[in-house]
Amino acid sequence: MKKAVVSVINDLSTDQRVHKVCTSLHAMGFKVTLVGRRQRASLPLDARRYRTRRMSLYFEQGPLFYFFFQLRLFFLLLFQKQDLLVANDLDTLLPNYLVAKLKRIPVVYDTHELFCEVPELQQHPRKKKIWKRLERFLFPKLKYVFTVNDSIARIYSEEYSVPVKVVRNMPRKDFSGTGIFKTRKELHLPEDKKIVLLQGAGINIDRGAEEAVQAMQYIDNALLLIIGSGDVIATLKQMTMQYNLSEKVRFISKLPFKELQSYTHLADMGLTLDKDTNVNYRYSLPNKLFDYIHAGVPVFASNLIEVRQIVEQYNVGCITPDSDPKVMAKLLNECLKDDTRLNIWKENCRIAATTLCWEEEEEKLRAVYGQFV
Repeated sequence: MKKAVVSVINDLSTDQRVHKVCTSLHAMGFKVTLVGRRQRASLPLDARRYRTRRMSLYFEQGPLFYFFFQLRLFFLLLFQKQDLLVANDLDTLLPNYLVAKLKRIPVVYDTHELFCEVPELQQHPRKKKIWKRLERFLFPKLKYVFTVNDSIARIYSEEYSVPVKVVRNMPRKDFSGTGIFKTRKELHLPEDKKIVLLQGAGINIDRGAEEAVQAMQYIDNALLLIIGSGDVIATLKQMTMQYNLSEKVRFISKLPFKELQSYTHLADMGLTLDKDTNVNYRYSLPNKLFDYIHAGVPVFASNLIEVRQIVEQYNVGCITPDSDPKVMAKLLNECLKDDTRLNIWKENCRIAATTLCWEEEEEKLRAVYGQFV
C-alpha cells in the first residue's frame, strides 16, 4: 500500500474536514497517518480507520510554538517513509514542501481559508508579512491545490496563476442517520422554548457571537445555546452576566463531534454570523452551515456571498441584512414564531442534504489522489 502522511496544526479532535479526507484516502487504498499536536486541553480521539499521531510541544502558542512545530514536523516527515504528503493550511506547508522536494514525492496543499487574511494577522502586520512572504514563495511552486469554495479558489488562482480545485467541507449523507441522539430532557434542555444554536471550534472575534448574545435581550421564549471554544467565550460569559441573560444563554464546552450531533439535532435554528470585516470572512463558507442543514436545522446567517448562495438556492433559512443586535432580534423572533416557515425550511434541509454531501465532493479528491495510488 502507498503511504500518505497528512499534516495539520490542530489537535485532530474536531477537524472534520481533515478526518473525512483521511477516511477517503484510506478507502482509496492509502495507508494513512494523520499528524497534529497534543494540547493540554485536548480531547481524547475516537477510533479511526487510519493512524494518528499527536506531537507534544512545550509551547502552545506564539512564535516559539510555530518555530518548534515546523521543526518537529520537518524531522518527523524526513525520517518517516511515505509516498505522498498532504499539507493542511499554510502553517504546515513549508516542512511538507521541503521534505517532498528532498524525497522527490508529490505534495498536495489543502488550504481551508485565505490564511493571510485572518483577523488575528490583520492586527499584527509583521506576522502577516512573514506568512505572506512564505505563501508567495511556496504557492506558485505547487501543482496540486484544494480549497473550500469557489471565491477563495478564484482569489488564489488569480494571484498565483495556479489551478485550485474546490472541495467543500460537507458531512456525509449518513450524518443524521447513524447517531443515537438524546432527548432535550436527557440533555437538560428546556422543552418549552425554541433553541437557537451557535456551535464551532473557532468562536472568535468578528464572528457575530457578541451580537447574538446582545440580541437575546429582545428574543422571546428562546434559549441561545453556545457550544464550542474560541477567543471570545470569556467575553460572551461576561456579557451574559452583564445583561442578566443567564436564563436565556447557556454555554457548553467543546464536545466530540458525535456528542455535538445530539445537540445540533435538537435546535430550532442554527446561527452562522461571520461579519464582513475582512476578506477571509467575506468569502467564508463555515462548516457549521452544512452541519445544520444535515441535522435538519434551519439557518440564520449573515449576508456573506458563499453563505447567502447556499441558503437562498436551497431555501433553508434566512439572511440577516445587518449585524445590529436589535435588527437580528426582530428577524429572529419572526422566524422562531412562524412554525409553518420553520417546517418548510426543515424539509428543504433534508432535501438539500442529499446533494450537499461529502460523497459528491469526494469525487474531486479521487480525480487527483487516484493518480498516486
